[in-house]
Order: sequence, then structure tokens, then C-alpha cells
Amino acid sequence: MTRGIATWIGFGAVVLWGTLALFTVGSAPTPPFLLNAICFLIGGTLGMIWTAATGGLSQLRAVPLRVYAFGTLGLFGYHALYFSALRLAPAAEASLIAYLWPLLIVLLSGLLPGEKLRAGHVVGAVVGFAGAALIVTGGANGFEADALPGYALALACALTWSSYSVVSRRFGTVPTASVAVFCLASAALSVPLHLMTEQTVWPQGPLGWASAVALGLGPVGLAFYVWDIGVKRGDIQILGTTSYAAPLLSTVVLVVAGVAAPSVSLAGAAILITAGALLAARASFRSRG
Repeated sequence: MTRGIATWIGFGAVVLWGTLALFTVGSAPTPPFLLNAICFLIGGTLGMIWTAATGGLSQLRAVPLRVYAFGTLGLFGYHALYFSALRLAPAAEASLIAYLWPLLIVLLSGLLPGEKLRAGHVVGAVVGFAGAALIVTGGANGFEADALPGYALALACALTWSSYSVVSRRFGTVPTASVAVFCLASAALSVPLHLMTEQTVWPQGPLGWASAVALGLGPVGLAFYVWDIGVKRGDIQILGTTSYAAPLLSTVVLVVAGVAAPSVSLAGAAILITAGALLAARASFRSRG
């Protein structure tokens, strides 16, 4: 597999993640840890079936325990934070803040050996975070204190996924099949936390269950496997910068589906966050020229 093909495969995850917010809203009022358990059980089971069918089960025994712990905490932490954020704040706005992760990947990857952080990366970060600030301050609608906990969780979510993606680069020899174990372990970890902290509320009706299953199949399933290929075998800076499509795609999907109302502040935030990633992308491409 060439580096270019691996990068394109990784970008497939971004397309799937564009539906993450929509399906999360559709699964309400299922609480975050229970939703985590349902989705990761689906994604992990499918991954194990694929691994067994391709003869990759033997590879899993050679994976160090610390790698399993790292991968589990990355997947579990990101989605527990994401699901919680969208339960506590408006979906489109919280999702946009969570989608600062492509920009953060570019900034953090600049700290890797052989990479360099340039002025364009910093300018892009300032512009992107200006978009996040527009969301937090409420834009034309004014400051919403009630949504602050959700926004804080969304930012923690972005930091978690960007850190996970960049550090994953150090485990380039670990087989992608290990992601199935990450998923199943995340599901197992979610169950006791759900029982200790949440009231059991299953997805409601056909729409709720369809949303939960769609999450497990796509953005909380297949997306992990193709993203793992991209960050380990592809160009991580290009992958991170081309992921600028994520915030716009997610916002457009929510608006088209009628979950979020179009507004000047929402559009402005999406444009700023996307522009920040584009500026950082330009700096990355110029450094390779």
C-alpha cells in the first residue's frame, strides 16, 4: 500500500464522521456511556469477524498490553466526551468545537521528529480558535452559560482525538486489527460506568435504534479502521489538514436534516474553523514544496 492510498483511505473516516453528530442526536435520550457500549460492541464485533476471516487473529497476541490500553482510552475517551457534549450543548455548535481536532493534529504533528511547526500553522490555529470563541460567546445570540459544560467537553474531545491520532504514529507496526480489541474493551469499560453513573434509557423507537446501529457501523465502527490505516501508513499532516472538511460536512448535514437552524454565527464559526485548517494546510504543503 502506497502512502498516498493510505492517506485517501484515512480520509474516508472523515466522511463517516460527518454523520456522527446527526446519529448522536437521533439516538437521544440514550446516555453517553450506554451509547458508548452499544456502538463499540457493534464496531468491535464486526472488526473481530473481519480479523478472523482474514486470518489476523494470531497477530493480536503479539500486541503489547500498553498499546491496547492506549487505544482503548483514546477511543473510549473521545466518544464518551463527544456524546456527553452533544447532550449538554447545541449539537451543531458542540460538534464544531469538537472538530477542532484536524487543526490540532497539524499543530501537534509539528512536534514530531522530522516535522516542523511553521508560522502558518500558528496563524491557522488562531483563526480556528476564533471560530470556537464565536461559538462559546454565542455570536449574535449572546453568551449561553448553560452550554458551557458541553462546550468544554467538546474541546476536551478535540484534544483527546488529536493527541490519540498523533501518538498512534509511534505504533505504526501495530496491526489495524487491534482496533477491534480497542472497541470491545471500550464497550466493556462503558458498561460498569453506565451502571454506576447513569439511568438506563435504551434508544427510543425505530429512529433511535437505527441511529445507534448506524453509529456502530460507520462513524463508531468502520471509521476507526480506515483512520488507523491513514495515520500509520499515510501522510499524517496532509491527512490532518484535508480533514478540514469535517466541521463543514457535519454542520451541513445537521442543517439539511433540520437538527440545527442556519444562522450567521454558526456559518461564521464553521468558516473560521475551516479557514484555520486551510491556512495550516497551506503551511504544511509549502514546507514540503
